Amino acid sequence: MTTTVVGSRVLAALGEVRDPELDEPITSLGFVASASLSSDGDAEVHLRLPTYFCAPNFAFLMVADAYDAVSSLDGVRRAVIVLDDHFASDAINTGVAAQAGFARSFDGEAVGELHQLRIDFLRKAVLAGTDQVCRTLSVAPFGLCLGDVPASPALSRLRDRRAQLGLPVADDSPLLVDPATGAAVTPDAAPLHLRKARLTRTSLEANGSICRGMLRHRYTDPQEDE
Repeated sequence: MTTTVVGSRVLAALGEVRDPELDEPITSLGFVASASLSSDGDAEVHLRLPTYFCAPNFAFLMVADAYDAVSSLDGVRRAVIVLDDHFASDAINTGVAAQAGFARSFDGEAVGELHQLRIDFLRKAVLAGTDQVCRTLSVAPFGLCLGDVPASPALSRLRDRRAQLGLPVADDSPLLVDPATGAAVTPDAAPLHLRKARLTRTSLEANGSICRGMLRHRYTDPQEDE
């Protein structure tokens, strides 16, 4: 399958959509096979995933987020997001187009919507983001506030993920917080919290690397290797 990407505004919007489990942009992961925007304002996006059997709940979140991102663009009158080569493509594509939600899209199979799943992923993203920020510091993070940390893309993303969970993001907010409650991590609990954060980050990065490799293997044209 050849990747063709046109329509830079659409692609830029898709760059803000993240794989919910990996917390990486679907564009950098290679999940966007094509993106186009006609002069009449019709946008069409084709997405692809590393395997035919990727979890349908994860896939649904990505397709729905892509639909929301593209639909919100000025000048887009109609957005079509198509997930290709997936065992649940029909249910996902139809459900997202109808804005039916996950439960209605998988009527009789799903027990509910995916709000808690998204929250769980965001909490992992907060932990991973905490490690990304802390490992660049020249001082121990114990007792630091967000305002004590130098500005960086990692810090901005951490603030964004915390805000999505309703966690404190003011400059005087503790850098180390429990992602489930927003409470400041106590000095005694800080070493374990930081180990958990580091493990979460390395796990997400390893899984992201695996996904990229599987995607390349799935869609590489054999003639390109000759």
